[in-house]
Amino acid sequence: MGKQKAGFLTPKAIGNRIKAKGLQKLRWYCEMCQKQCRDENGFKCHRMSEAHQRQLLIVAETPGKFVSGFSGEFERAFLGQLRRTKQSKRVSVNVFYNEYIADKDHIHMNATRWSSLTEFVKYLGREGKCIVDETPKGWFIQYIDRDPETMERQKLLAKMNRASADEADRQAAIVKEMVARDRKKAEERGETFNEPQYTELKRSSEDEKIQLSLTPTIPKPAQVTESVTSAFKNTLKKAAGSSIKVSASSSDKDKKRKLTALERIREEEEAKKRKVLEDQSADKKEDSWLFKGIIVKVMNKKLGDGKFYKKKGVVQEVVKRYGAKIAMNEMKAVITIDQDDLETVLPAVGRPVLILNGRHRGLEGILDSIQEKSFSCTVEITQGASKGKIVSGIEYEDVCKLA
Repeated sequence: MGKQKAGFLTPKAIGNRIKAKGLQKLRWYCEMCQKQCRDENGFKCHRMSEAHQRQLLIVAETPGKFVSGFSGEFERAFLGQLRRTKQSKRVSVNVFYNEYIADKDHIHMNATRWSSLTEFVKYLGREGKCIVDETPKGWFIQYIDRDPETMERQKLLAKMNRASADEADRQAAIVKEMVARDRKKAEERGETFNEPQYTELKRSSEDEKIQLSLTPTIPKPAQVTESVTSAFKNTLKKAAGSSIKVSASSSDKDKKRKLTALERIREEEEAKKRKVLEDQSADKKEDSWLFKGIIVKVMNKKLGDGKFYKKKGVVQEVVKRYGAKIAMNEMKAVITIDQDDLETVLPAVGRPVLILNGRHRGLEGILDSIQEKSFSCTVEITQGASKGKIVSGIEYEDVCKLA
């Protein structure tokens, strides 16, 4: 007799459904390692593992740094989703928080400096980032959009509303003035001026029909011929004198007006300013420089009792922008570490590199030369729209060796 299938309500079937859904119990989640365990036994085994102990030592060095980092990421993700999904609508905090935690990769609140959702909501209200109020049904929140484009759009809408209101007031004033003028004329003629009265349209009987008289006035044939001949004569008289003027005006419109020297100088200065702003925005450095596939060096002396210090490894995965999972070259170990404890590696001249920051961020190239006095190097880009371009003056920390 074959083995029977597991029932729908057995612990194994329930666990499989929970795992497929992606959301599991928060008390079995390790925020430091970003690992979700399925039960108490699995969480206990994870806490006793070597990887967890190594990560615990790293966090123990600067706990405030990690807590503030998790708090900042939680706040940015919470407000970002609130702005995208609810915009400036007033919503219940509990309802929206359930929508936020539906993503299994979200930052958990137990890793932040806020002990409860109420405390976090009060913090948003104190900082002026949201409008919060407490009701018998719980806390409600409303996002305050301070985006420059949104504020400019709101100002423009308010200006248009004011303009439409002013136009309506002007029209009402003109109508009032016309009524006053007609009343004055009626008094001068000794007539009584009747104010317009608006009454409801009513029928005396249901069978009565509404008739409209729209008979057009047709001119007599003699009047038509006389008007046509006069119009034709006037056209012939004006044709000779107006042809020269029309051709001259059309030729003037086709010609572009030449700019004065002052206008040319002003346009050149504006073009220079635009170019400087574009260069500054393109050269702006990101606070995260990790990429998958680069070779980095570990600079943490306390990690693994110093056995990983100044050892090289390959970045296998970027964890939440500022961390990385690194496969060590000399030791068969995979560690998770923050980018502040890592250092870039420069290869020999002629070897492939990846640009980590600046306007050419994310592009591969070949290391052309190294300038030791200025702590910079020259790279020839080998991909993208800038392929073949030689870029000089790139700092050491903005270039890294590729695996």
